[in-house]
Amino acid sequence: MLNFKTAASAALIAVLSASPTLAADDDLTALRTEVEKMRQAYEQRINQLEAKLNQLEGNQAQVGATANTPPATSRRRIADNRFNPSIGMILNGQFSQYSQGESEIAGFAVSHEGERGEEGFGIGHSEISLSANVDDKFFASSTVAIVEHEGTTETELEEAYIQTLPGAGLPIGMSVKAGRAFWTLGYLNEHHSHADDFADRPLPYRVFMNHAYNDDGLQVSYLLPTDIYAEIGGGVYRGDDFPYGGNNGSGTGAWSAYARIGGDVGDNQSWRAGAYVLSGEAETSRLSNEDSVGFTGDSDLQIIDLRYIWAPTGNARDREVIVQAEYFQREEDGVYTVFDELSGDVLATSTVNGKSDDGWYLQSVYKFAPQWRVGARYSQLMSDATPAPLVGTGLDAQGHDPEVLSLMVDWTNSEFSRLRLQFNREDLSGGETDDQAVLQYVMSIGAHGAHKY
Repeated sequence: MLNFKTAASAALIAVLSASPTLAADDDLTALRTEVEKMRQAYEQRINQLEAKLNQLEGNQAQVGATANTPPATSRRRIADNRFNPSIGMILNGQFSQYSQGESEIAGFAVSHEGERGEEGFGIGHSEISLSANVDDKFFASSTVAIVEHEGTTETELEEAYIQTLPGAGLPIGMSVKAGRAFWTLGYLNEHHSHADDFADRPLPYRVFMNHAYNDDGLQVSYLLPTDIYAEIGGGVYRGDDFPYGGNNGSGTGAWSAYARIGGDVGDNQSWRAGAYVLSGEAETSRLSNEDSVGFTGDSDLQIIDLRYIWAPTGNARDREVIVQAEYFQREEDGVYTVFDELSGDVLATSTVNGKSDDGWYLQSVYKFAPQWRVGARYSQLMSDATPAPLVGTGLDAQGHDPEVLSLMVDWTNSEFSRLRLQFNREDLSGGETDDQAVLQYVMSIGAHGAHKY
């Protein structure tokens, strides 16, 4: 670089020296002085640029060496962790206070998870989850729940399933899920309870599905190639989860099917609607009030749901309105048996044909600030006429249709933490009401997957 600069300067001086000899000596001296100043200035600038280039090259080499050198505490090479499981935990605790010592849902056989929670402090429904891509074709996930029931802490395997990825070679839009999962059935069923907008689930979920249906089985879904969102699917299940139980050795005691559509309305509105059916053979023992109630026969559950979201300002993070509703109808053909829980003596039996029970709920949640929401929900059950042999037992609604009004306000500090205060008024049989207050926290540690629509 220096030889080139020297040669260029010498050539420039030679050209100027070869100029017409008539130029005055003073002018020639001045030009030579100016050229020398220019040469020195350019040499200084080039030297500065060369020094900066050498510094940058040295820094880059140092960074590369650091990246390839393990830290002092490392004792093994860390491989690519894209397939390592994401681990997370949901802490869901609450404090509850009730005005009534008992809260019976008259006219229905309710299992233990559908009952009102314990009064006072409790851990609620906490979860530990692991999930990861198995490889380029399969995804796997499992969730273990920690719950408290009648003063005893219990663990339950809520989900343990595999699901195909787009690379599995299935037709575009098709997915297969197998194992134990919260299956696609209504809106809330495929969501974990910590993602709900209220501290408890509405009456139809508590009574008809014992909070949620998560049987062992297989489900196929297909996203149709249409301009709007359209999906169909269905599954077959073992038939061991409520409202069923005991699959008579067939291994497939229940099945489901569904279809749903949705779309956007402008830039700040969206909606989705669906229809679902769950059918199976029931052979289970269910508790209702102080009696034990068993049902054997066919049980079919139909559900329709609708969800609408509106962001008034066009930004859902700032303000949002959600309206959600579901309607349930359960039909049963079989035999009810009511027996004393302590002695086991049969108190009554009755054959039912086409017994139809209904339930529904409507809720709305309004986010009026980025961290604050308020919500209201009304849910109700309508029991079919009670067969004469069952009058006077826990299945006798005595002309009463249970209903609950819920109001809540919650504060979300981040996507990982939420505090909620909720009030329920539950109308009991006999004209009594149960006023319930719940203070809840929901905290997420570790990996936290995105919630469904």
